[in-house]
Parts: sequence; structure tokens; C-alpha cells
Amino acid sequence: MPETSRSAPTLRRAIALTVLCTAGVLAVGCGPAASAPEDEAVAALPSDGSVDYQLGGAYSPPPGVSLVVRDRTAEPADGAYSICYVNAFQTQPGEKDLWLRETLLVNEEGPVTDPDWPDEILLDTSTATNREAITRMLTPWIEGCAADGFDGVEFDNLDSFTRSDGALTMSDNLALATRLARLAHDAGLSAGQKNAAEFARLLHDEARFDFAIAEECAAYDECGAYTAVYGDQVIDIEYVDRLTRDFTAMCAEPASPRAMILRDRNLVVPGDHGYVYETCER
Repeated sequence: MPETSRSAPTLRRAIALTVLCTAGVLAVGCGPAASAPEDEAVAALPSDGSVDYQLGGAYSPPPGVSLVVRDRTAEPADGAYSICYVNAFQTQPGEKDLWLRETLLVNEEGPVTDPDWPDEILLDTSTATNREAITRMLTPWIEGCAADGFDGVEFDNLDSFTRSDGALTMSDNLALATRLARLAHDAGLSAGQKNAAEFARLLHDEARFDFAIAEECAAYDECGAYTAVYGDQVIDIEYVDRLTRDFTAMCAEPASPRAMILRDRNLVVPGDHGYVYETCER
């Protein structure tokens, strides 16, 4: 089933990395930044043209688009750098039965779900055994994206631990994220961080993510957290229902990424009611 847009980033708590390191919460990531190994070289996002975010349904992108994001079940866009979407830390709606019972996070009341997306169950990343089982599930999806001709993959819900009531930690999710980025690189795909602005440096330096996809980073004044780490390898999607100021003015802000667009919340296809697509004029 085609993916629908995530809501605005749910991770809003400012968590300083230095505090995490001091507290010993993170097993890795507290050392100096390191460059990616040479054997992980993958194609970077295009430096010109615009982006289109098509999780609500695939269609021919507008003229001038050089980068397209689609669900992993769709075909990549012809003639464009194509990124596939993978929900790596929560189940997709209607896909609960695909997962082993032990990989689903539960408490006394039953499965732990995302409060903003109650039909998505958090995956239990708390043990090495569970992370291995989750990796086995995701491996054919990642390799399938490469086989289909995608150039990169975005991994969603990296911040699921913040919705786990303490059952999961950033270390748990970082350990899985590191494995997934390696799988992507081994398949020849670039690996993308989705949201979780506070952890951009950690995910880039430790998990070796290559780019970031942010939702509403301009609306929430978070774009600089991504561009400071990934430079021009950042995509931002602003949603028309939550514009905090004029979109043209948001585009002109120094921290705003080059690849930045305005879209409707449901990411519907052209011709459908509510379709919105606007690019920044640089």
C-alpha cells in the first residue's frame, strides 16, 4: 500500500548530545566526527534540479525535477535520482502480521503504537536478537529497492524510542540504524535519515547516513541542524496546512536546504483534490 506522509517531526525535545554522552546513554557516537569509509562510496543527491515527494502515489514528476522519493513498492522515476521509503522502526498500516511477535514492542496493555499513527506498532529494538530479526525482515526490502533501480533509501521513525515510554533507547535504534545503513551501502544505495534533527550528527558520523529528509524543518526552525551536518544533501518538505510564514520567505532563509518544496499533507497525485506542489525559486 502506498505510504502517506508522516506528520510533523514528533521529536521536539532538545536532547544535547553532550548530556547523553556524559550520562553514558550512548554506546557509540561520543567521539570526534569521522568520514565515511571509502568502500561505502555511493552516488550523492543531485546538486541541481528540484525534488518531488510522492509517497501518496507515483506520477510523472513536474519539469525540472531531478530527485524523486517514492514508496518502496513503487517503481523508481525514469531519468531522476530515485529514493525509496522504508518504515524501518515501526510497522506499516496493515502489515503487523508480517512481523514476528517478538519484534513488536508490547506492554501490559498490548502493542505499543505511535500516538500520531495508531495503526503503526513500534518495533522492539532493545536486544541484539530482535535487531537481527528486524534486519532479516528489512534486508529484502532494501535489496529490492536496489534491484528495482532506486539510488537511495530513506529510513523512517529513527526516533521511535521517544514514543516507547522508556522501553527503547537511542542506543538501541542507533545500533539498528548502523546495520541498515551498511546494508544500503552494500546494495549500492545511499542511506537517508528521516527527521530526528537532534541526532543528525550522530546518525551521520556513527551510522554513516549520507543525506537527510526533513519534514517542516523551516516551520520548526530545525533546518540548520540538518544542513550543518549534511550540507546540500538535505531534502525538506513543508506542508501547506501548517505554513508558519510565506513559503517564498521560508525558501530565502539562510538555513533552508536547496531541495525544498511545498506539498499537501496527504501527498495526493496531480488532479486529485487538494494537490499542492511548489518549489523554491533560487
